[in-house]
Amino acid sequence: MPPRSVPTVRQRRLGVELRKLREAAGVSTQEASALLGVNRTRIPNIEAGRFGISPERVRTLALNYNCVDQELVDALSNMAQERGSYWWESYRGRLPDGFLDVTELEHHAVAMRMFTMVHIPGLLQTAEHVRAVFERSDVSLPAMEIELRATHRMRRQEVLTLRDDPPMYTAIIHEAALHMQFGGPRVARAQLSHLLDMSERSNIVVRVLPFESEGFAGPGQPICYATGPVAQLDTVQVDSFHGPTFVDTDIQLGKYRALLDKMEAMCASSDKSRDIIHAIAHRL
Repeated sequence: MPPRSVPTVRQRRLGVELRKLREAAGVSTQEASALLGVNRTRIPNIEAGRFGISPERVRTLALNYNCVDQELVDALSNMAQERGSYWWESYRGRLPDGFLDVTELEHHAVAMRMFTMVHIPGLLQTAEHVRAVFERSDVSLPAMEIELRATHRMRRQEVLTLRDDPPMYTAIIHEAALHMQFGGPRVARAQLSHLLDMSERSNIVVRVLPFESEGFAGPGQPICYATGPVAQLDTVQVDSFHGPTFVDTDIQLGKYRALLDKMEAMCASSDKSRDIIHAIAHRL
């Protein structure tokens, strides 16, 4: 396999998890290279995500690292499996890599829990709302770039609506986001109606954090907690002005789980949340 110039977040994550197993076993990179019969620089490059590794070699390393967690080994082997190009690869070089890393994370998640304070979650936005958001971004985008980003975002939503096994998706939305009128009252009203429709799907839960809740947990930035096939592969994605940030250390994952638990405890029930959304839409 040729070296990767820019590994994806998922490719780097596989390398990180293999490094964790190796270090826990007390095996040096030179010893690990000997196990695979490769040059001694190969293992550091695999662990950095710069080189791929076959599922069979993942299992060989895991066996020699004395990893007895078969579910983790299976999950890592699946991450190494080459399955051809995914649909979002057609956007590579046309959109920032962070957009594609988020798409890849969503595609492989078993479940997701999302918090937003100002925006409707991207996976629950209408096409008109998406375009209005990008038109009002801090960076002035040409029409072709807006359309490219909007088309990509709408395609991302298929993970919730078109798959036979869609991930469970819980959206925690601050009431402030429901009052934002991107694109004007008509677009905003249609967006809230779409949000209500999506909340009726069996794999989607929408919870509103109302203005009258007593207190607020966290700094307010958008958070997506993506549950992996095993707990060791959970990932948090946090939005920022410079792009998405990905968090996967055990301590930080625990902090974000606790934060989202606190937020969800402050939310209205699913039924009450729908009443809040409907009332705001009615006033537009």
